[in-house]
Amino acid sequence: MAKVALVEAVSMAMAHALREDEAVVVMGEDVGINGGVFRATAGLQQEFGDQRVIDTPLAEVMIAGMAVGMAAQGMKPVIEAQFMGFVYAMVDHIISHAGRMRHRTRGRLSCPMVLRMPFGGGIHAPEHHSESTEAMFAHMPGIRVVIPSSPSRAYGLLLAAIRDPDPVVFLEPKRIYRWGKEEVPDDGEELPLDVCFVLRDGSDVTLVTWGAMVKETLEAADKLASEGISAEVIDVATISPLDMDTIIESVEKTGRCVIVSEAPRNCGVAAEIAANLADAGLYNLHAPVKRVTGYDTVMPLYRMEMKYMPSVKRILGAVNEILEVS
Repeated sequence: MAKVALVEAVSMAMAHALREDEAVVVMGEDVGINGGVFRATAGLQQEFGDQRVIDTPLAEVMIAGMAVGMAAQGMKPVIEAQFMGFVYAMVDHIISHAGRMRHRTRGRLSCPMVLRMPFGGGIHAPEHHSESTEAMFAHMPGIRVVIPSSPSRAYGLLLAAIRDPDPVVFLEPKRIYRWGKEEVPDDGEELPLDVCFVLRDGSDVTLVTWGAMVKETLEAADKLASEGISAEVIDVATISPLDMDTIIESVEKTGRCVIVSEAPRNCGVAAEIAANLADAGLYNLHAPVKRVTGYDTVMPLYRMEMKYMPSVKRILGAVNEILEVS
């Protein structure tokens, strides 16, 4: 079995969904003939035709509006925003209609659509191509927000998202699109949504993260292990709804927690996790919860972007700080 990268696993999942369910359609700007900016949809239009893999005009509002209408009438559209910074025109349809369809119709209609988009920095792109505004979607009622961090999780979670009867925002960390290849069987097996994945067991500190930051967090855990410090690493994977049970269970064991997020610090998902730990896990903590995040400013241009994002050094500094306290 050949090893595939995260972006290839995304393509595999869409192809499998298109084969197994005629209600699935893929839509977006340049997703057909060109195969997408990052080649996530390469070859799909050639295999399934231009009625199933549809190149749309450069009109994000139209793409989102069409998807809501199609989903409400039994289709399963998988739409793409080329970059997270291009999604804001779509937000009205996502929050005002997709997330409220089941509630508004008292369960008569649902909205089984997936909004995919590359997100995050680290590829030397301009500001609107490097956004990490996942907290905005996590705040929307009725929207599930999923972020894979490996090829196997990308495949299984995207299949689960497409099969879900309600809308899912599926954020793809483009910095690791081609990092860390894995053997991923194209067997149609989905992974559970709404749960965290424990990537590494530990006893001294819990490191909580998601998306591309899993890379640096695992590297930090390796460095800590060489120093005799045992770090448990948790990939949140679904940031809304949050699986706090897994995180709290880990903190009960380790007594310490560092949350790593590329997004700006203010009102982020990291803050929500920290607040939940203060609410439900305070008596298990031996030291304050630390956050290692991006900064509350626009993502800088490429000469500075790696200074903006959390580094292994910053993660280690936070861990050492709480170890000194406790």
